[in-house]
Amino acid sequence: MPENGKKEVISYPVITISREYGALGRTLASALSDRLGIPYYDKDFVKKTAQESGYEMEEVERESEDMSTSERMLNTFLNSAVSYNSSIDAIFRAQKKVILELAKSPCIIVGRCADHILREAGADPLCIYLYASVDARMKRAKELDAPQGQNLAKYIEKRDKQRKTYYKQYTGCDMGQASNYTICFDTGRISIPTCTDIVMQLLEQK
Repeated sequence: MPENGKKEVISYPVITISREYGALGRTLASALSDRLGIPYYDKDFVKKTAQESGYEMEEVERESEDMSTSERMLNTFLNSAVSYNSSIDAIFRAQKKVILELAKSPCIIVGRCADHILREAGADPLCIYLYASVDARMKRAKELDAPQGQNLAKYIEKRDKQRKTYYKQYTGCDMGQASNYTICFDTGRISIPTCTDIVMQLLEQK
């Protein structure tokens, strides 16, 4: 931030952050939000989606970004039935509508396939992908929702797989493929302040 304490004024697109579990997506979003003076949406995204979809917040939070392989197969099979209405699909449609509405103003959106949704709609977001080694993410997992007493490495592997399955289901693309993003960061080796500075430089160039 400049010495006079004012927010930096930069012409920028909407920013999306995709991430592995525990790779500090929310931390980077918060840092960029402070530097740019624009809102970021992560957990509070659940409330907006619940209002749009009509589902309870607990159900939206449970189904909004995680999907196992078996759930994906079952969902695809049941969708072939005319009378079947998937809650996961309904929640995704609500999330998509919320993302497109939020993107009418400068903001940062964490997860929820926002990068693909916005590009598909013809927008030009700055797309970031965060990853790190399992060892680097284990410490962060303890601060998140990892169950006590569970093998953290296996839990991280499970959450990554669910998140990637969900992304594949609704985008048809593989999450983490470098060509789908503007820039990728290994947050186990590159600090969040450094990531923030680099993104700010990219925005200045843009």
